[in-house]
Amino acid sequence: MSAPFSRLPSTAKITPSIFRIAVSDEQLSEFKTLVKLSKIGPQTYENTREDGRFGVTHGWISARKDEWLNSFDWREVEARANSFPQYTTEIEGLTVHFAALFSEKADAVPIVLLHGWPGSYFEFLPLLQLLRDEFTPSTLPYHLIVPSLPGYAFSSGPPLHKNWTNTDSARVINQLMQNIGLGSGYVAQGGDIGSRISRLLTLNYDGCKAVHLNFCPTPTRPEGVSDEGLSDLEKRGLERYRAFLESGRAYAQEHATRPATIGHVLSSSPLALLAWIGEKYLEWPDAPLSSETILELVTLYWLTDTYPRAIYPYRENTLAPRDATASLTTDFYIHKPLGFSYFPQELMPVPRSWVAKTGNLVYFKEHTKGGHFAALEQPKAIKEDLVEFISQVWPATVSK
Repeated sequence: MSAPFSRLPSTAKITPSIFRIAVSDEQLSEFKTLVKLSKIGPQTYENTREDGRFGVTHGWISARKDEWLNSFDWREVEARANSFPQYTTEIEGLTVHFAALFSEKADAVPIVLLHGWPGSYFEFLPLLQLLRDEFTPSTLPYHLIVPSLPGYAFSSGPPLHKNWTNTDSARVINQLMQNIGLGSGYVAQGGDIGSRISRLLTLNYDGCKAVHLNFCPTPTRPEGVSDEGLSDLEKRGLERYRAFLESGRAYAQEHATRPATIGHVLSSSPLALLAWIGEKYLEWPDAPLSSETILELVTLYWLTDTYPRAIYPYRENTLAPRDATASLTTDFYIHKPLGFSYFPQELMPVPRSWVAKTGNLVYFKEHTKGGHFAALEQPKAIKEDLVEFISQVWPATVSK
């Protein structure tokens, strides 16, 4: 008998393999040994500042090492993740992993939820939990598909013989949705790199009927838009954006220009990976994530060798041409229905008027709290916004 929410639509063109996380005892033992042997550098003026101005502090990394060794339990993380239906399938020679909640309703709306870096499909599990608690398979109004992007977690890394791009990832995700057999189309939702792939899905594939984003990195003010009349929240958002551009994007330049080197560095030590990624989980949310959550997310990266396989989008995204804003308002303009959720502590929060220049903005919701990892930080808000957006646009979009 199949588990709840695990039955694919009868129109599915594939029979994906059921997947469960099962990290070996040997791999976990090696991981703990590496954590134990990883050296923490000496205290310095920079790493002892309590405000974290210069990055992860000596005290924080020391405490997390102790927690990893003495109280962190990966098996509990596995059990929680494995409580959701998960699958793998082959597309273009790649293994594509995805979690899902499938509805038994004939008119359920398909939604693909797309993460970014340093994220993973783990970000959307709280959202899936909310819906699983609220509905049964026979009443769930949606099919929710949460892929691991190529290079992330349990999906294959991009091929070695070619340069992989966001366009390639979008093609694979669209094929996944087609293979699952979700009828009249689907809605894409994304943040970070997932927002770029969602944009490409709407531009390149008829099956993607609408898109909801919580990230719209418009490098400069679009032409024809005035900053007059901005709310105080939007003004503070632009100040945060400028601060990020001044002092927060060095990591992206490294990813974009020397991915091979930094990939080797952060594959050599769990503590090195924790410092690099943990910093983002401390600074990019509205409030720092719990140490337990950060260790879960970083451990997933370590155990799946995600980091060196996953930073390929930065060559394309970070080294964008000077007219990147103009291209968002022209070549990459979304003509299909666009919904947007504004979270004030996003890395690059741009005003509603800027977002509206990049697409057919039919839904906009401003929140007073929440940051870059919106689905993880504010799953209830993302859920409510998606429900409102889909109820507004779905009957109109499926008829076109």
